[in-house]
Amino acid sequence: MKETIIQLLDDAVAALKQRGELPADVSPAIKVDPARDKAHGDYATNLALVLAKPAGLKPRELADKLVAALPASDAVRQVEIAGPGFINFFAATDAIAGVVSAILDAGDTFGRSLKGGGEKVQVEFVSANPTGPLHVGHGRGAAIGDCLSRLLEATGYDVTSEFYYNDAGAQIDNLMRSVKARVHGLTPEDAEWPADGYRGDYIADVAKAYLAGETVTADDREVTAAADPEDEAAIRAFAVAYLRREQDLDLKAFEVEFDVYFLESSLYAEGRVEETVEQLIANGHTYEADGALWLRTTAFGDDKDRVMRKSDGSYTYFVPDVAYHHNKWQRGFTRVIDEQGADHHSTVTRVRAGLQALEVGIPQGWPDYVLHQMVLVTRSGVEVKLSKRAGSYVTLRDLIDEVGRDATRYFLAARRADSQLTFDIDLARSQTNDNPVYYIQYAHARVCSVLRKAERDGLAFDHATAMANLERLDAEQEKALMNRLARYPDTVERAAEAREPHQIAQYLIDLASDFHTCYNAQKVMVDDAGLRNARLALGLAARQVISNGLALLGVSAPEEM
Repeated sequence: MKETIIQLLDDAVAALKQRGELPADVSPAIKVDPARDKAHGDYATNLALVLAKPAGLKPRELADKLVAALPASDAVRQVEIAGPGFINFFAATDAIAGVVSAILDAGDTFGRSLKGGGEKVQVEFVSANPTGPLHVGHGRGAAIGDCLSRLLEATGYDVTSEFYYNDAGAQIDNLMRSVKARVHGLTPEDAEWPADGYRGDYIADVAKAYLAGETVTADDREVTAAADPEDEAAIRAFAVAYLRREQDLDLKAFEVEFDVYFLESSLYAEGRVEETVEQLIANGHTYEADGALWLRTTAFGDDKDRVMRKSDGSYTYFVPDVAYHHNKWQRGFTRVIDEQGADHHSTVTRVRAGLQALEVGIPQGWPDYVLHQMVLVTRSGVEVKLSKRAGSYVTLRDLIDEVGRDATRYFLAARRADSQLTFDIDLARSQTNDNPVYYIQYAHARVCSVLRKAERDGLAFDHATAMANLERLDAEQEKALMNRLARYPDTVERAAEAREPHQIAQYLIDLASDFHTCYNAQKVMVDDAGLRNARLALGLAARQVISNGLALLGVSAPEEM
């Protein structure tokens, strides 16, 4: 319907140009949106306000001319001008109902598009240090990043998901020292415990497995414990593999998988960090001061220059980040999206500055970033801060065990990434309409229940009868539901373009609300076979779109609840 109205308006603009009432060089981007108030029609456009100045007319005058120039269309029942010059369109019932047959024909592909044109895009997310269980912040990144990957794939992009393992540096040394301390029988309460050591119970699990000589298989390696209490290299290798495996199991329980796992240590082993530093020096963007090597990032928009190599010879953390992103560019990813916590905000400018300083053709503003805010977990209105296993934070596994994968994924993706999220465990566990994921899934299950009842009563859905009677879906609740269904493809495209998976979550809430309202107002199992099948078809269409939308969020669509 939206595309039909855009075409009608485009024809009207062409007609006014031909008559000399609009400049010939005007080429407006025609915007048509769903009307916010049902009393104002189904769709609205501000085209008259946009073109009023070049036309030399008042917006309402131009709106009158545009409406008069609209070609006749059976899809439009009525057109009105409102306010300063908005044009409102009321769709004909049979035109609205056409979305039902379109959804049933398309099935799982409804809402998908080829807008991305097969462009390669890489989405990097989670990228946790392999030093402990994933916390709820990692979980939010996993939910947003995975949903974003699904959205981009659904809109025609060639998506590669990637996990960057920070398996080098001080945090890995702290992990090794912590496990070694446990191997020697120390606990975090002992005075000899490493000052920056990790204190969770999981460290004891790693130490026990190491001393037992266990073998662990991570995504790209298999490590057998040496069981030598003094072999720090062996302890380090085993601990990293053990925790990588644990994180991988947590992500699989969350139904998140990656196409590529990239190791920070490989950047050093392959000489990429040194190559990056040498290139920046050769390009004249560095200088020495106070015994350190600095990158002149102020030349590329940073508020101050940044240290690359400290006086002790070690590199600051953003240097391997620059090398890593250069590698992404070399792999052919012209579009890269990094989903990270808001605490990475300060790295955005310096990484981009480092990439510009390499002078290899990387465009300004590359890569893109989606930064999520922190998650506050509550139970009975009180913040939950600790996990016995992790020692100092709530883990992703804690939430999955408490409320299930579906509720965890939905709640972590349902808010704007840049807004703080309060995860209410009590709400997520509840089986009431106040729980949004339950409310949405119940709409899907409700349709399935009606279809089962129809089968039992010998009144199974008949597709041909339904299609012949769709124009009878003329109740206000039915029209509202069909209009909502018609907005789904546009919602998917907008959510992908804006990098905002929460738009899908909000759409599904609105769709479920429209469905429940319609179902409660309009009896489905009526004696009239034509009307009954048309209403069953509408329910099937709603079920299909709910299923498609939940799939983008990585949430199941149950048939019974």
